[in-house]
Amino acid sequence: MRVLILAAFLFALTLDANAIGVDKDRLADPQQEARAFKIMKQLRCLVCQNESIAVSDASLAEDLRAIVRKQVRAGKPDAEIIAFMTSRYGDWVLLKPPLRPGTVILWFGPLILLVIGGFMVFRFVRQRPETAIARPLDADEKKRLKKILGEKNEQEGNMP
Repeated sequence: MRVLILAAFLFALTLDANAIGVDKDRLADPQQEARAFKIMKQLRCLVCQNESIAVSDASLAEDLRAIVRKQVRAGKPDAEIIAFMTSRYGDWVLLKPPLRPGTVILWFGPLILLVIGGFMVFRFVRQRPETAIARPLDADEKKRLKKILGEKNEQEGNMP
């Protein structure tokens, strides 16, 4: 019995976890299906936002996979299919959006923030006041210290 459970578990580990396997209308030609899958990996699921439509279980992703397969079946080139999806859904549908004036902040924003933060830390550390340098006490300071210590000793001595 344990052997069967172990075998079933190991078999489950070998299954392909991509959602593309559960689609009903896969392309009959394996080369076309592979090409469609390659395109689907480049497109973002608009519901899940950080998954490609190739692995998403969302119904919208299933619809987008159907559109890609339909266009692959029609013989359209990859660039044309991606251009169609981009024209319909914007650059947001691409997992790797192109570098354009409208997307510059997306590409370089984190780097700019990192540089600004590093500069601010550098300035803060550089302008920090230096630690006090120990110097010998002068005569007035020594008298005050003796007075304070004398009062403290008297108070401790009077304690029961």
